[in-house]
Amino acid sequence: MSRSWLGVLFALVVALPAYGVDPVSFRRDVAPILVKQCQGCHGPEKSKAGYRLDSFDRLTKAGESKAPPVVAGQPDKSNLFHLISTDDEDDRMPQKADPLPAAHVALIRRWIDEGAKFDGPDAGAALTSLVPVQVHPAPPGTYRYPMPVTALALSLDGKVLAASGYNEVTLWDPADGRLLGRVKRVAERTYGLAFSPDGKTLAVAGGVPGTLGEVRLCDVERRDAGRVLERIGDVMLAVRFSPNGKHLAAGGADNAVRVYALPGGARELLIEQHADWVTDLAYSPDGSKLASASRDRSARVFDARTGAMQAAFLGHEEAVFGVEWLPGGKTLASAGRDRKVRFWDAADAKEIGKATGLDAEPQKLLGGLGMIFCATSNGSVRVYSAKSRDVEKTLAAPGDWAYCVAVDERAKRVMVGYHSGHIRVFDPDVAKPVKEFVASPGFSGK
Repeated sequence: MSRSWLGVLFALVVALPAYGVDPVSFRRDVAPILVKQCQGCHGPEKSKAGYRLDSFDRLTKAGESKAPPVVAGQPDKSNLFHLISTDDEDDRMPQKADPLPAAHVALIRRWIDEGAKFDGPDAGAALTSLVPVQVHPAPPGTYRYPMPVTALALSLDGKVLAASGYNEVTLWDPADGRLLGRVKRVAERTYGLAFSPDGKTLAVAGGVPGTLGEVRLCDVERRDAGRVLERIGDVMLAVRFSPNGKHLAAGGADNAVRVYALPGGARELLIEQHADWVTDLAYSPDGSKLASASRDRSARVFDARTGAMQAAFLGHEEAVFGVEWLPGGKTLASAGRDRKVRFWDAADAKEIGKATGLDAEPQKLLGGLGMIFCATSNGSVRVYSAKSRDVEKTLAAPGDWAYCVAVDERAKRVMVGYHSGHIRVFDPDVAKPVKEFVASPGFSGK
Protein backbone atom coordinates (compact mmCIF):
# COMPACT_ATOMS: atom_id res chain seq x y z
CA MET A 1 0.00 0.00 0.00
CA SER A 2 1.40 3.43 -0.97
CA ARG A 3 2.12 6.13 1.58
CA SER A 4 -0.64 8.21 -0.01
CA TRP A 5 -3.24 5.54 0.64
CA LEU A 6 -1.95 4.96 4.16
CA GLY A 7 -2.56 8.67 4.75
CA VAL A 8 -6.08 8.41 3.38
CA LEU A 9 -6.83 5.37 5.51
CA PHE A 10 -5.46 7.10 8.60
CA ALA A 11 -7.53 10.22 7.85
CA LEU A 12 -10.65 8.10 7.45
CA VAL A 13 -10.13 6.52 10.85
CA VAL A 14 -9.44 9.89 12.43
CA ALA A 15 -12.45 11.49 10.77
CA LEU A 16 -14.95 8.92 11.93
CA PRO A 17 -15.18 9.93 15.60
CA ALA A 18 -15.86 13.57 14.61
CA TYR A 19 -18.95 12.52 12.71
CA GLY A 20 -19.97 9.64 14.96
CA VAL A 21 -22.50 7.40 13.30
CA ASP A 22 -24.12 10.22 11.32
CA PRO A 23 -23.86 9.80 7.55
CA VAL A 24 -21.81 12.25 5.53
CA SER A 25 -23.92 15.17 4.34
CA PHE A 26 -23.38 16.25 0.74
CA ARG A 27 -24.66 19.72 1.53
CA ARG A 28 -22.71 20.24 4.75
CA ASP A 29 -19.53 18.24 4.12
CA VAL A 30 -18.91 17.59 0.42
CA ALA A 31 -20.30 20.63 -1.41
CA PRO A 32 -18.00 23.14 0.38
CA ILE A 33 -14.94 21.12 -0.70
CA LEU A 34 -16.04 21.00 -4.33
CA VAL A 35 -16.89 24.72 -4.41
CA LYS A 36 -13.53 25.73 -2.99
CA GLN A 37 -11.23 23.23 -4.67
CA CYS A 38 -12.83 22.09 -7.92
CA GLN A 39 -15.46 24.45 -9.26
CA GLY A 40 -12.98 26.97 -10.68
CA CYS A 41 -11.94 24.49 -13.39
CA HIS A 42 -15.26 22.67 -13.73
CA GLY A 43 -17.92 25.39 -13.69
CA PRO A 44 -19.87 27.56 -16.16
CA GLU A 45 -16.86 29.65 -17.20
CA LYS A 46 -14.38 26.79 -17.55
CA SER A 47 -15.27 23.12 -17.86
CA LYS A 48 -12.08 21.11 -18.34
CA ALA A 49 -12.55 17.81 -20.16
CA GLY A 50 -16.20 18.74 -20.67
CA TYR A 51 -17.00 18.10 -17.01
CA ARG A 52 -18.90 20.41 -14.68
CA LEU A 53 -19.67 19.96 -11.01
CA ASP A 54 -21.26 23.30 -10.11
CA SER A 55 -24.55 21.54 -9.31
CA PHE A 56 -25.31 18.04 -8.07
CA ASP A 57 -27.03 17.12 -11.33
CA ARG A 58 -23.96 18.13 -13.35
CA LEU A 59 -21.65 16.42 -10.87
CA THR A 60 -23.21 13.06 -11.68
CA LYS A 61 -22.94 13.43 -15.49
CA ALA A 62 -19.82 12.19 -17.28
CA GLY A 63 -17.54 14.51 -19.20
CA GLU A 64 -15.51 13.73 -22.30
CA SER A 65 -14.02 10.60 -20.72
CA LYS A 66 -17.51 9.02 -20.50
CA ALA A 67 -16.43 7.47 -17.19
CA PRO A 68 -19.15 7.76 -14.52
CA PRO A 69 -18.08 10.42 -12.01
CA VAL A 70 -19.94 8.85 -9.11
CA VAL A 71 -21.16 5.27 -8.72
CA ALA A 72 -23.21 5.05 -5.54
CA GLY A 73 -21.66 2.63 -3.05
CA GLN A 74 -18.56 2.06 -5.20
CA PRO A 75 -15.81 4.67 -4.73
CA ASP A 76 -13.28 2.61 -6.69
CA LYS A 77 -15.52 2.74 -9.77
CA SER A 78 -16.18 6.47 -9.39
CA ASN A 79 -14.02 8.61 -11.68
CA LEU A 80 -14.32 11.64 -9.42
CA PHE A 81 -12.81 9.72 -6.53
CA HIS A 82 -10.09 8.26 -8.74
CA LEU A 83 -9.01 11.71 -9.92
CA ILE A 84 -8.76 13.23 -6.44
CA SER A 85 -6.94 10.24 -4.94
CA THR A 86 -4.56 8.97 -7.64
CA ASP A 87 -0.79 9.12 -7.11
CA ASP A 88 -0.30 10.06 -10.77
CA GLU A 89 0.40 13.81 -10.69
CA ASP A 90 -0.56 14.17 -14.37
CA ASP A 91 -4.07 12.86 -13.66
CA ARG A 92 -4.68 13.99 -10.11
CA MET A 93 -7.16 16.78 -9.46
CA PRO A 94 -6.93 19.60 -8.78
CA GLN A 95 -4.14 20.07 -11.28
CA LYS A 96 -1.40 22.65 -10.79
CA ALA A 97 -2.32 22.83 -7.14
CA ASP A 98 -1.76 20.94 -3.92
CA PRO A 99 -3.63 17.64 -3.61
CA LEU A 100 -6.79 17.62 -1.55
CA PRO A 101 -6.07 17.01 2.13
CA ALA A 102 -6.26 13.33 3.00
CA ALA A 103 -9.20 14.00 5.33
CA HIS A 104 -11.19 15.53 2.45
CA VAL A 105 -10.43 12.59 0.18
CA ALA A 106 -11.51 10.20 2.90
CA LEU A 107 -14.71 12.15 3.48
CA ILE A 108 -15.69 12.01 -0.20
CA ARG A 109 -14.91 8.28 -0.31
CA ARG A 110 -17.13 7.72 2.69
CA TRP A 111 -19.95 9.78 1.11
CA ILE A 112 -19.83 7.63 -2.04
CA ASP A 113 -19.57 4.46 0.02
CA GLU A 114 -22.74 5.48 1.90
CA GLY A 115 -24.68 5.81 -1.35
CA ALA A 116 -23.67 9.27 -2.64
CA LYS A 117 -26.95 10.72 -1.39
CA PHE A 118 -28.10 14.24 -2.10
CA ASP A 119 -29.63 16.02 0.90
CA GLY A 120 -30.37 19.45 -0.59
CA PRO A 121 -33.68 20.94 -1.76
CA ASP A 122 -32.85 21.07 -5.48
CA ALA A 123 -30.34 18.86 -7.29
CA GLY A 124 -30.16 21.40 -10.12
CA ALA A 125 -29.29 24.34 -7.88
CA ALA A 126 -25.81 25.85 -7.84
CA LEU A 127 -23.57 24.21 -5.26
CA THR A 128 -22.86 27.63 -3.79
CA SER A 129 -26.55 27.94 -2.88
CA LEU A 130 -26.28 24.74 -0.83
CA VAL A 131 -23.30 25.83 1.20
CA PRO A 132 -24.20 27.71 4.40
CA VAL A 133 -23.83 31.47 4.02
CA GLN A 134 -20.31 32.26 5.05
CA VAL A 135 -19.38 35.14 7.29
CA HIS A 136 -16.74 37.06 5.40
CA PRO A 137 -13.58 38.19 7.19
CA ALA A 138 -13.33 41.72 8.51
CA PRO A 139 -11.43 44.20 6.32
CA PRO A 140 -8.05 45.50 7.44
CA GLY A 141 -8.33 48.19 10.08
CA THR A 142 -5.67 50.17 8.24
CA TYR A 143 -4.66 49.51 4.65
CA ARG A 144 -0.93 49.03 4.08
CA TYR A 145 -1.44 49.35 0.34
CA PRO A 146 -4.19 51.10 -1.62
CA MET A 147 -6.89 48.90 -3.10
CA PRO A 148 -7.95 49.40 -6.74
CA VAL A 149 -11.32 51.13 -6.95
CA THR A 150 -13.28 48.74 -9.16
CA ALA A 151 -16.77 50.06 -8.41
CA LEU A 152 -18.41 53.36 -7.46
CA ALA A 153 -21.96 54.48 -6.77
CA LEU A 154 -23.35 57.85 -5.71
CA SER A 155 -26.56 58.38 -3.75
CA LEU A 156 -29.15 60.43 -5.63
CA ASP A 157 -28.75 63.35 -3.23
CA GLY A 158 -25.01 63.37 -3.98
CA LYS A 159 -24.03 63.15 -0.32
CA VAL A 160 -22.61 59.60 -0.13
CA LEU A 161 -20.13 58.01 -2.51
CA ALA A 162 -19.73 54.23 -2.13
CA ALA A 163 -16.45 52.63 -3.24
CA SER A 164 -15.16 49.07 -3.42
CA GLY A 165 -12.70 47.86 -0.79
CA TYR A 166 -11.32 44.58 0.53
CA ASN A 167 -14.10 42.66 2.27
CA GLU A 168 -15.90 45.98 2.63
CA VAL A 169 -17.53 48.91 0.89
CA THR A 170 -16.32 52.33 2.03
CA LEU A 171 -18.56 55.40 2.18
CA TRP A 172 -17.18 58.88 1.46
CA ASP A 173 -18.24 62.51 1.31
CA PRO A 174 -17.43 63.33 -2.33
CA ALA A 175 -17.16 67.05 -1.56
CA ASP A 176 -14.19 66.79 0.80
CA GLY A 177 -13.03 63.16 0.63
CA ARG A 178 -13.99 62.51 4.24
CA LEU A 179 -14.64 58.90 5.28
CA LEU A 180 -18.26 58.57 6.40
CA GLY A 181 -18.37 54.88 7.23
CA ARG A 182 -17.45 51.31 6.35
CA VAL A 183 -19.82 48.49 5.44
CA LYS A 184 -17.77 45.51 6.56
CA ARG A 185 -17.76 41.75 5.93
CA VAL A 186 -18.95 41.70 2.35
CA ALA A 187 -17.34 39.48 -0.28
CA GLU A 188 -13.59 39.84 -0.81
CA ARG A 189 -13.90 41.83 -4.05
CA THR A 190 -16.61 44.21 -5.19
CA TYR A 191 -17.28 44.77 -8.91
CA GLY A 192 -20.67 46.48 -8.96
CA LEU A 193 -22.45 48.96 -6.69
CA ALA A 194 -25.83 50.71 -6.85
CA PHE A 195 -27.84 52.89 -4.48
CA SER A 196 -31.60 52.48 -4.23
CA PRO A 197 -33.50 55.63 -5.27
CA ASP A 198 -34.20 56.51 -1.62
CA GLY A 199 -30.51 56.09 -0.71
CA LYS A 200 -31.22 53.68 2.15
CA THR A 201 -30.03 50.49 0.47
CA LEU A 202 -26.79 49.69 -1.31
CA ALA A 203 -26.66 46.73 -3.68
CA VAL A 204 -23.27 45.03 -3.91
CA ALA A 205 -22.11 42.60 -6.60
CA GLY A 206 -18.85 40.76 -5.99
CA GLY A 207 -17.23 37.57 -4.81
CA VAL A 208 -14.05 35.56 -5.17
CA PRO A 209 -13.07 34.69 -8.77
CA GLY A 210 -13.73 31.07 -9.63
CA THR A 211 -15.19 30.31 -6.22
CA LEU A 212 -18.04 32.55 -5.13
CA GLY A 213 -20.30 35.29 -6.37
CA GLU A 214 -22.99 37.07 -4.42
CA VAL A 215 -25.58 39.82 -4.66
CA ARG A 216 -26.04 41.57 -1.35
CA LEU A 217 -28.34 44.31 -0.05
CA CYS A 218 -26.68 46.49 2.59
CA ASP A 219 -28.27 48.94 5.04
CA VAL A 220 -26.57 52.29 4.41
CA GLU A 221 -27.71 54.08 7.57
CA ARG A 222 -26.70 51.24 9.89
CA ARG A 223 -23.51 50.48 7.91
CA ASP A 224 -24.68 46.87 7.98
CA ALA A 225 -23.73 44.17 5.45
CA GLY A 226 -27.37 43.14 5.32
CA ARG A 227 -28.46 40.05 3.46
CA VAL A 228 -27.45 37.97 0.47
CA LEU A 229 -30.08 37.65 -2.25
CA GLU A 230 -28.24 34.97 -4.21
CA ARG A 231 -24.90 33.25 -4.58
CA ILE A 232 -23.32 31.67 -7.66
CA GLY A 233 -20.10 29.78 -8.34
CA ASP A 234 -18.18 32.73 -9.78
CA VAL A 235 -18.20 36.48 -9.34
CA MET A 236 -21.18 38.79 -9.73
CA LEU A 237 -20.21 41.85 -11.75
CA ALA A 238 -23.11 44.27 -12.12
CA VAL A 239 -26.17 45.52 -10.23
CA ARG A 240 -28.77 48.16 -11.14
CA PHE A 241 -31.97 49.29 -9.42
CA SER A 242 -35.02 50.00 -11.53
CA PRO A 243 -35.93 53.72 -11.59
CA ASN A 244 -38.80 53.17 -9.15
CA GLY A 245 -36.68 51.05 -6.83
CA LYS A 246 -39.02 48.07 -6.96
CA HIS A 247 -36.61 45.74 -8.75
CA LEU A 248 -32.91 44.97 -8.79
CA ALA A 249 -31.10 43.46 -11.77
CA ALA A 250 -27.82 41.58 -11.41
CA GLY A 251 -25.40 39.90 -13.79
CA GLY A 252 -22.17 37.98 -13.50
CA ALA A 253 -19.77 35.27 -14.57
CA ASP A 254 -22.40 32.54 -14.93
CA ASN A 255 -23.69 34.34 -18.07
CA ALA A 256 -27.15 35.03 -16.60
CA VAL A 257 -29.20 38.12 -15.80
CA ARG A 258 -31.32 37.95 -12.65
CA VAL A 259 -34.12 40.29 -11.57
CA TYR A 260 -35.31 40.45 -7.96
CA ALA A 261 -38.51 41.97 -6.58
CA LEU A 262 -38.03 44.40 -3.71
CA PRO A 263 -38.23 44.80 -0.81
CA GLY A 264 -38.69 41.05 -0.37
CA GLY A 265 -35.82 40.02 -2.63
CA ALA A 266 -37.50 37.07 -4.36
CA ARG A 267 -36.01 36.30 -7.75
CA GLU A 268 -38.59 37.00 -10.47
CA LEU A 269 -36.54 36.47 -13.62
CA LEU A 270 -33.60 34.35 -14.69
CA ILE A 271 -32.55 35.40 -18.20
CA GLU A 272 -30.07 33.07 -19.90
CA GLN A 273 -29.51 34.64 -23.32
CA HIS A 274 -25.76 35.32 -23.11
CA ALA A 275 -22.95 32.89 -23.87
CA ASP A 276 -20.36 34.60 -21.66
CA TRP A 277 -20.07 36.89 -18.65
CA VAL A 278 -22.68 39.61 -18.18
CA THR A 279 -20.50 42.66 -17.55
CA ASP A 280 -22.96 45.54 -17.30
CA LEU A 281 -26.68 46.33 -16.98
CA ALA A 282 -28.84 49.42 -17.45
CA TYR A 283 -32.57 50.11 -17.02
CA SER A 284 -34.28 52.39 -19.52
CA PRO A 285 -35.38 55.76 -18.09
CA ASP A 286 -38.99 54.56 -17.77
CA GLY A 287 -37.96 51.18 -16.32
CA SER A 288 -39.73 49.16 -19.00
CA LYS A 289 -36.56 47.73 -20.56
CA LEU A 290 -33.31 46.27 -19.30
CA ALA A 291 -30.10 46.36 -21.36
CA SER A 292 -27.11 44.09 -20.85
CA ALA A 293 -23.50 43.91 -22.03
CA SER A 294 -21.50 40.70 -22.28
CA ARG A 295 -18.13 39.22 -23.09
CA ASP A 296 -19.91 37.26 -25.83
CA ARG A 297 -19.51 40.45 -27.96
CA SER A 298 -23.17 41.38 -27.73
CA ALA A 299 -25.42 43.87 -26.00
CA ARG A 300 -29.09 43.00 -25.60
CA VAL A 301 -32.41 44.55 -24.64
CA PHE A 302 -35.04 42.69 -22.59
CA ASP A 303 -38.56 43.40 -21.48
CA ALA A 304 -37.99 44.26 -17.82
CA ARG A 305 -41.28 42.68 -16.77
CA THR A 306 -41.19 39.37 -18.64
CA GLY A 307 -37.50 38.92 -19.51
CA ALA A 308 -38.30 38.43 -23.20
CA MET A 309 -35.45 39.52 -25.46
CA GLN A 310 -36.43 42.43 -27.69
CA ALA A 311 -33.18 43.23 -29.49
CA ALA A 312 -29.61 41.98 -29.80
CA PHE A 313 -26.82 44.27 -30.97
CA LEU A 314 -24.04 42.16 -32.51
CA GLY A 315 -21.91 44.91 -34.00
CA HIS A 316 -19.00 44.70 -31.59
CA GLU A 317 -15.92 42.75 -32.64
CA GLU A 318 -14.75 41.98 -29.10
CA ALA A 319 -16.09 41.65 -25.55
CA VAL A 320 -18.52 44.39 -24.47
CA PHE A 321 -17.91 45.95 -21.05
CA GLY A 322 -20.38 48.82 -20.83
CA VAL A 323 -23.92 49.70 -21.89
CA GLU A 324 -25.99 52.82 -21.20
CA TRP A 325 -29.24 54.41 -22.32
CA LEU A 326 -29.27 57.84 -23.89
CA PRO A 327 -31.91 60.35 -22.76
CA GLY A 328 -35.33 59.49 -24.16
CA GLY A 329 -34.88 55.74 -23.83
CA LYS A 330 -34.77 54.96 -27.56
CA THR A 331 -31.02 54.75 -28.15
CA LEU A 332 -28.20 52.93 -26.43
CA ALA A 333 -24.43 53.28 -26.27
CA SER A 334 -22.17 50.28 -25.77
CA ALA A 335 -18.39 49.92 -25.64
CA GLY A 336 -15.83 47.17 -25.36
CA ARG A 337 -12.49 45.70 -26.19
CA ASP A 338 -12.68 46.71 -29.87
CA ARG A 339 -12.09 50.29 -28.64
CA LYS A 340 -15.26 51.66 -30.16
CA VAL A 341 -18.30 53.27 -28.60
CA ARG A 342 -21.27 52.28 -30.72
CA PHE A 343 -24.69 53.92 -30.72
CA TRP A 344 -27.71 51.86 -31.74
CA ASP A 345 -31.46 51.81 -31.85
CA ALA A 346 -33.08 49.92 -28.96
CA ALA A 347 -36.02 48.77 -31.08
CA ASP A 348 -34.21 47.05 -33.94
CA ALA A 349 -30.54 47.05 -32.78
CA LYS A 350 -29.42 48.91 -35.90
CA GLU A 351 -26.22 50.90 -35.50
CA ILE A 352 -26.74 54.65 -35.97
CA GLY A 353 -23.23 55.82 -35.23
CA LYS A 354 -19.89 54.98 -33.68
CA ALA A 355 -16.98 56.76 -32.10
CA THR A 356 -13.58 55.38 -33.05
CA GLY A 357 -10.05 56.39 -32.23
CA LEU A 358 -10.01 55.32 -28.61
CA ASP A 359 -6.42 54.61 -27.61
CA ALA A 360 -7.38 52.30 -24.73
CA GLU A 361 -10.03 49.75 -23.82
CA PRO A 362 -13.32 51.13 -22.47
CA GLN A 363 -14.14 49.78 -19.02
CA LYS A 364 -17.52 51.24 -18.14
CA LEU A 365 -20.14 53.64 -19.50
CA LEU A 366 -22.35 55.96 -17.49
CA GLY A 367 -24.76 58.69 -18.52
CA GLY A 368 -25.42 62.05 -16.87
CA LEU A 369 -25.37 65.81 -17.43
CA GLY A 370 -26.45 65.24 -21.03
CA MET A 371 -23.27 63.26 -21.67
CA ILE A 372 -21.94 59.70 -21.80
CA PHE A 373 -18.78 59.09 -19.77
CA CYS A 374 -16.47 56.26 -20.83
CA ALA A 375 -13.75 55.14 -18.40
CA THR A 376 -10.74 53.60 -20.13
CA SER A 377 -7.72 51.47 -19.33
CA ASN A 378 -5.21 54.30 -19.79
CA GLY A 379 -6.73 56.35 -16.98
CA SER A 380 -8.67 58.82 -19.10
CA VAL A 381 -12.42 59.31 -19.33
CA ARG A 382 -13.84 60.16 -22.75
CA VAL A 383 -16.89 62.38 -22.70
CA TYR A 384 -19.48 62.13 -25.50
CA SER A 385 -22.45 64.38 -26.15
CA ALA A 386 -25.62 62.35 -25.68
CA LYS A 387 -27.26 64.54 -28.32
CA SER A 388 -24.66 64.65 -31.11
CA ARG A 389 -22.76 61.51 -30.02
CA ASP A 390 -19.49 63.34 -30.69
CA VAL A 391 -16.48 63.43 -28.41
CA GLU A 392 -16.61 66.63 -26.38
CA LYS A 393 -13.56 66.31 -24.16
CA THR A 394 -11.31 64.00 -22.19
CA LEU A 395 -11.03 63.95 -18.41
CA ALA A 396 -7.37 63.12 -17.91
CA ALA A 397 -5.31 62.51 -14.79
CA PRO A 398 -2.20 60.49 -13.98
CA GLY A 399 -2.83 56.87 -13.11
CA ASP A 400 -3.41 53.57 -14.82
CA TRP A 401 -6.84 52.11 -15.51
CA ALA A 402 -9.93 54.12 -14.80
CA TYR A 403 -12.38 51.38 -13.81
CA CYS A 404 -15.59 53.17 -12.94
CA VAL A 405 -17.50 56.46 -12.96
CA ALA A 406 -20.18 58.15 -10.87
CA VAL A 407 -21.98 61.37 -11.85
CA ASP A 408 -23.45 64.03 -9.56
CA GLU A 409 -26.19 65.79 -11.53
CA ARG A 410 -26.75 68.43 -8.85
CA ALA A 411 -23.19 69.52 -8.22
CA LYS A 412 -22.11 68.86 -11.82
CA ARG A 413 -19.22 66.71 -10.74
CA VAL A 414 -17.83 63.43 -12.09
CA MET A 415 -16.08 60.91 -9.84
CA VAL A 416 -13.66 58.34 -11.27
CA GLY A 417 -12.16 55.27 -9.57
CA TYR A 418 -8.64 54.13 -10.49
CA HIS A 419 -6.45 51.07 -10.19
CA SER A 420 -4.06 53.16 -8.10
CA GLY A 421 -6.73 53.38 -5.38
CA HIS A 422 -7.47 57.04 -6.06
CA ILE A 423 -10.87 58.62 -6.50
CA ARG A 424 -10.66 61.83 -8.50
CA VAL A 425 -13.49 64.35 -8.66
CA PHE A 426 -13.74 66.33 -11.90
CA ASP A 427 -15.47 69.48 -12.99
CA PRO A 428 -16.42 68.40 -16.54
CA ASP A 429 -16.50 72.01 -17.73
CA VAL A 430 -12.75 72.38 -17.17
CA ALA A 431 -11.85 68.68 -17.49
CA LYS A 432 -9.53 68.83 -14.51
CA PRO A 433 -9.77 67.16 -11.10
CA VAL A 434 -10.88 69.46 -8.31
CA LYS A 435 -10.36 66.88 -5.58
CA GLU A 436 -8.64 63.53 -5.13
CA PHE A 437 -8.16 61.05 -2.31
CA VAL A 438 -7.12 57.43 -1.76
CA ALA A 439 -10.17 55.31 -0.93
CA SER A 440 -8.32 52.95 1.44
CA PRO A 441 -8.95 53.85 5.11
CA GLY A 442 -5.81 54.58 7.06
CA PHE A 443 -3.43 54.38 4.12
CA SER A 444 -0.64 56.86 4.80
CA GLY A 445 0.94 56.89 1.36
CA LYS A 446 4.32 55.88 2.74
